[in-house]
Amino acid sequence: MRAFIQLWWYFKDEKKGYGLGLFALFCVALTHLIPPIIIGKFIDDIVRRDLTVSLTALYLLILLLTAGVEYFFRYFWIINLRGAAFKLEKVLRARLFGHFLRMDRPFFQRNRTGDLMAHATNDLNAIRDMAGTGILTLADSLMSGGTTIVAMLLAIDWRLTLIAILPMPLLALVAKMLGDRIHSTFDHAQATFSEMNDKVQEGITGVKAIKSFGEEAQDIKNFDGQLRRVDKAFNAVNFIDSLYDPLMDLIVGASYSLTIFLGGYYVLHHTISLGQLVSFFAYLGNLVWPMFAIGMLFNIMERGSASYDRVDRLLKQKSESKTSDGTLKMPAAGDLHFAVDSFEYPGETKHYLEAVDFTLKKGEVLGLVGRTGSGKSSIIKLLIREYDDYAGHIDYAGHNIKDYQLDEYLPSVGYVPQEHFLFSTTVRDNIRFARMEAAQAEVELAAKAAGIHEDILGFAEGYDTMVGERGVSLSGGQKQRLSIARAILIEPKLLILDDALSAVDAKTESRILTELSKIRANSVTLIVSHRLSSVMDADEIIVLDEGKVAERGNHAELSSSEGWYAQMWQMQQIESKLESQSPEEIMADENVGSLAQSNESEVSQ
Repeated sequence: MRAFIQLWWYFKDEKKGYGLGLFALFCVALTHLIPPIIIGKFIDDIVRRDLTVSLTALYLLILLLTAGVEYFFRYFWIINLRGAAFKLEKVLRARLFGHFLRMDRPFFQRNRTGDLMAHATNDLNAIRDMAGTGILTLADSLMSGGTTIVAMLLAIDWRLTLIAILPMPLLALVAKMLGDRIHSTFDHAQATFSEMNDKVQEGITGVKAIKSFGEEAQDIKNFDGQLRRVDKAFNAVNFIDSLYDPLMDLIVGASYSLTIFLGGYYVLHHTISLGQLVSFFAYLGNLVWPMFAIGMLFNIMERGSASYDRVDRLLKQKSESKTSDGTLKMPAAGDLHFAVDSFEYPGETKHYLEAVDFTLKKGEVLGLVGRTGSGKSSIIKLLIREYDDYAGHIDYAGHNIKDYQLDEYLPSVGYVPQEHFLFSTTVRDNIRFARMEAAQAEVELAAKAAGIHEDILGFAEGYDTMVGERGVSLSGGQKQRLSIARAILIEPKLLILDDALSAVDAKTESRILTELSKIRANSVTLIVSHRLSSVMDADEIIVLDEGKVAERGNHAELSSSEGWYAQMWQMQQIESKLESQSPEEIMADENVGSLAQSNESEVSQ
């Protein structure tokens, strides 16, 4: 009953489909009553020597017509009931996928990829079976069993009927007990399958690391252990499941034995005819399916209910960010004012940002630098609204970014992250991912601005080249520039480059930054980088340290000071010089070596 309560919302929406399917199923149950009656009459006519050729032909015609009608109604209920079940799977799959896309980073930290994949496959299959095969089994067993019992009572003998159905309450009780165990055991089995799924996904994604460290044997060993746990969990389910069939056989055998004994007695004493006894056994054969269906029903329902609980728990998880969705539409252009007094991640008390305040006017570029963990990523997460809970405000064009419609604000932000993700499609479609209607000329213009156009022309099929899963066929620098081109194409009002030029050489980096300055005269750009050459031309550079502004100014001002920026600039200049010199030149240049040691000591302090 609990399973039907869980899916009642869907049954109400699809009441027409289920209603037609159940009506057709009831018609099948009624037509199924006719053959036993015809067979009984046929036997009685033989015993009385009343059987004729014309009567035999009539009986055969009735049986053929019954089979034809039953075929039609069977087709009709299959289309409606199973079609509705597949529609439920489609609805839940779309709802689950949409939920994944709406959720924030903490959600994906709590739930592993393999678990989410298992929810979207095995669990949805079990729910579909519950809404399809489960409903069918319940309705068919009730209708077939009910009509058959009524026919046995009215057409044969009520005493034989009572003997035949006597074991059914015991059957229902035992099935319920086993069903409760199936629910908990199947839930555990699905959890172990999720873990195995996650292991497979992790192994495939990290195959390069596994091979480079020579850990293939250990990884296979770990996977074998996971397989054994899955095998053990599903064997436990199968053990409980296997208890049903012997129980059915025992009860059905008992019913047959009792009815054979009592039915034979009634025939000998002329209480019923031989034909009626044959009809009764035919009806009893029809009751075998409802008896088996009770066990099958509890099995399917408990499996589906356990899976529905798992999916429902997932859908009930709320996003910790994007807590507000305003009504304003994004203006054509505007200034960005970031004024955050403090920010901590959910569940933590440490301030990851404190008193960070800056303004970016149209056409300006801001550079963000600092040690690892200094707060750069936190600023980005607030700008792209991964988190909305902070003290302070972030304004664009004079309005808090929370006041803008989320579907308006997010597409106006071009974000190029450190970890570039490319899709298993063509170079062209990767660039125009957020603007699939973009013309080829626009795609090429964005590629030229990102410094990737010439590389693309050198590919075997140009812009039609398939990049492979996650861009496996491209170099790190090519992936970065494709990601930049993708962000440029949408003409974002705010462009964020998060260490997005780390894999390109200095000359390419300079060319890309120059192109960006030309095409983004009315927009704002934020560049986060560990390489200071990426931000040296920015209108303002902010140095962060432990979530606070440690230094700020332009490149000339900061490089002439004695702070962290100046020290890092000198270090990177030395590294650049060392890379361009031969080993003999490096050994001869004593000043470079001594300066490197001096700066390394100062930076470490």
